Amino acid sequence: MPHKKHKPEGIVAKPRQVDVLLSQGRPVAEAIRAISVTAFTYHRWRKEFGGLKTDQVKRLKDLAKENARLRKALSDLTLEKLILKEAASGN
Repeated sequence: MPHKKHKPEGIVAKPRQVDVLLSQGRPVAEAIRAISVTAFTYHRWRKEFGGLKTDQVKRLKDLAKENARLRKALSDLTLEKLILKEAASGN
């Protein structure tokens, strides 16, 4: 099953929709089901993006992507350094 990519607007809006449904007296499980995400996803979003605004969530996601890219670049450079060090010690 393919993964959905939720947009920052949805990540901010869906937990708020659950809050509205809860205030109307619906059970938590039913309110979460109404926004079409799993309970795990809802609670993760609530924990991670609790009081953020849409632009802050977008910025946070961009920083996470940049961080992943930089970590990969660092690991590649470290591997190259180790290979060169090993090759130089053979001489």
